[in-house]
This record gives sequence, C-alpha cells and structure tokens, in this order.
Amino acid sequence: MSDQIESLTHALLDAARKAGAEAADALAVSETALGIDMRGGALEQAERAESVELGLRVMVGPRQACVSASDTRPETLAEMAARAVAMAREAPEDPTVGLAGLDEVARDPDIAALELADPAPEPDPAALEEDARRAEAAAAAVRGVSQVDVASAGYERRRTHLAATNGFSGGYTRTRRSLSCVAISGTGTDMERDWNAESRTFQTDLPDAAEIGRIAGERTVARAGARRPKTGAYPVLYDERIAGSLIGHLLSAVNGTAIVRGASWARDLMGQAVLPAGLSLIEEPHRPRILGSRPFDAEGLPTSRRALVEDGLLAGWILDLGTARKLGLHSSANANRGLTAPPAPAAGNVTLTPGDKSRDALLAEMGTGLLVTSMIGSTINPTTGDYSRGASGFWVENGEIAYPVNECTVAGSLPEMLRRIVPANDARHHLSRRVPSLLVEGLTLAGE
Repeated sequence: MSDQIESLTHALLDAARKAGAEAADALAVSETALGIDMRGGALEQAERAESVELGLRVMVGPRQACVSASDTRPETLAEMAARAVAMAREAPEDPTVGLAGLDEVARDPDIAALELADPAPEPDPAALEEDARRAEAAAAAVRGVSQVDVASAGYERRRTHLAATNGFSGGYTRTRRSLSCVAISGTGTDMERDWNAESRTFQTDLPDAAEIGRIAGERTVARAGARRPKTGAYPVLYDERIAGSLIGHLLSAVNGTAIVRGASWARDLMGQAVLPAGLSLIEEPHRPRILGSRPFDAEGLPTSRRALVEDGLLAGWILDLGTARKLGLHSSANANRGLTAPPAPAAGNVTLTPGDKSRDALLAEMGTGLLVTSMIGSTINPTTGDYSRGASGFWVENGEIAYPVNECTVAGSLPEMLRRIVPANDARHHLSRRVPSLLVEGLTLAGE
C-alpha cells in the first residue's frame, strides 16, 4: 500500500502538469480504522473502514485551487487535475502562493527514530471488544455508578504520502490505539457524568482496560451531589486534564493566520512577556511514539525543536510558507493540511516548563478556590483576549477538596491569566501537549 499511494501522488502530479498547472503538490492517505462500542454488557456497534483518499493542489501563477477524491482510477486523476486547473485560473491572486524551494525541503529524514507506527499486527476485533468490555465492567463495579454510558476501543493505521513538483516526495505510517469509558452516577436531574480515555501509538504502551474503566467510574462518583459554587474572585487551579486548553489559547494567539489578519491579542508582543519568567514553551516534533510528532510538515519542510516562548518571552510565531511570506519571515515548518484545502499553520508537540510542586501542594497553597476538571463552551475574544468559559470541578476550602461543583463560569483576561500561571509537576509525558496543572490567581467565578 505504501508504494501504491506514493505512485498515486506522482500520477496526480503528472496529470496536473498535463492539465496546465505550473506547480502542484499531491497528498494520498490510506487508512484502516476499527471501532468497538459496548453498552450494558453487550456489543452495541462494531465498525471497520478502509479507504484511500487523494488531495491535489495546483498553482497557476499566483493562483491556487484544491480538489479531492476517493476514486483512484486514471480517468479520475485526469479529471481532478483538469478541474483544479480550471478552478485555479478563476481564483483570486495571492502573491504568497507557491511551493518551497528544493533546497528547503526535508531530505532523508530519520522516520524510524520517531517510532510513529506499531509494528505489531492489527488487533483482532475480538481483542478490542474484550478491552471495551473490561473497561465497562470496571466502571460499573465502582459503587455509586448507576450506568455506563459507553465504553469504546479503537485502532487506526494511517499511511500518508506527500509529493510536489519541486522534487519533494515523502511519507510515513502512523498507528493509534485508543480506549475510553463514560460513566454516569445518580438518576434524573441528579445525574452526573465523567470519563477517562487513553490513546497510544503502541498497543503495549496503553494502560490496562480495567484501570481506565475504574478511573472513569471513580471520577463520576466523586461528582455526585454537585452544586454551584460561590460568586466572587478566587484562585482557580486547572487540572492537568484540561490545563492544555489554556496553552491552546496561547497557541491560537501566536498562529500565523491570526497574526496576518491582525486578529490576535498577541500580535504586538514578540519579544515581550506572555508567560511568567522562568517558563518556556518548547515545540518538540521529534519525540518518539507521540501522536503529534512528524519528520516534515505538510509542505515538505524539515521539522525541528524550537522555543515558542523562552523564559516567559514570546520567541516565535507558528508559520507555514504562506503566512511567513505575508510577514516577511521564514516558515517555522508548521504547515498542516487536509485533503480539501491548502496548507495552514498549526502547532504540533509542545512542552511547558513544569513546576516543582504537586497538584495537591498547589491546592494547599490556593486555600479557597476552584479546581476545574471540565470545561463547557467558550467565549473568548481572540483580539482582546477576554476569557469566559463554563466550568465544573470541585470547591476547595483550607487547601482541601470540599464538594463537587457545576454550572459556573470562569472569567478573566487571557493575557493576564497566562502571565501569572503557576505550573505543577504532573504533566503526562505521552501527550502531544505536555502541560501540567496550572494555578491562576484572581479569576472571577459566577456561581450562585
């Protein structure tokens, strides 16, 4: 299959040249996916999907267009190319459109060192069903769980190949094994739910199914009897499960697309403080066995480790070729791309400098406040950084968890929040975003 999708990308490029394209790149994706859902001790759903999909981007002068298909016949490739070229000729001009130079693209990357694909055979559906069944049973066995909403097990194997008329050609295979469980406590209007989920590149790295289910059940039971917290200004501790969302807002603010449009509160902050002194945010695209790792980006540029924030100061934007050219800069090799649209910048693996204290130690320091374990909805002004999100979690008094809370809103100024975060030391190292629990002082809570 690897040779097949590589051949398809080159066939697409040949068709694009014949149709009149001056430059082009082609993306081919071959995917196998299995999924099992269990509910009430019975198999609810079993799915298997296999597909080969193609994406073609063509350039005619300063214009470009994208088309996609799931039909690999030669006549379809020719039709794709003809339509793409016709569309490109009618597209608006963009002087920043264009491929990377041949001297810029990745050459002989060490893909094997990244361990992106598990060499083990595809799991048997019966093995996935057994994992989901064990997770469901473990959650149901937790005292106080009234039902298990669903337990799911899945497997994906995805082969991607990118080729372009500038001479670049490269691809790799990625695998993903996942298991999740959602449990419910109480009945009627007193119902509460929580979940647990894990995914790994290698099957052998996935935690035990029963452990995943047990944690889902215990989290759910801990939420029983939740009520609204007090209204006022209090410290908020973002649990490690959702702390990455705060850093995600920062990544959105330094994304080249937002900077080019002038629609970011961070647009004038290069070289200025966006995090507390001593904290850095490092992009690490070459971490082995991590879902966000990759040897090159969606424009064929080699990826490398770099600082987005260094010692609290903003050090770099997240750029692809297009946004870099608009800003008069060089791409940071952050191009991401689907089959139906041109590349756009997106961050991969990032690591925030950890603190030296545990989450419990930060709870003790905060005294009275809110521990957030779940967030609902989002009202964030990307230009000003005004922040308001629905939240649930646990009220903390005298440094200890007092009772579960829900139906509250956490509000503040995102730039100010980020400049005063205090990280714990509990980041999970298998995640693409390694972000520990984060304590933020002085946020506004709207509760009862």
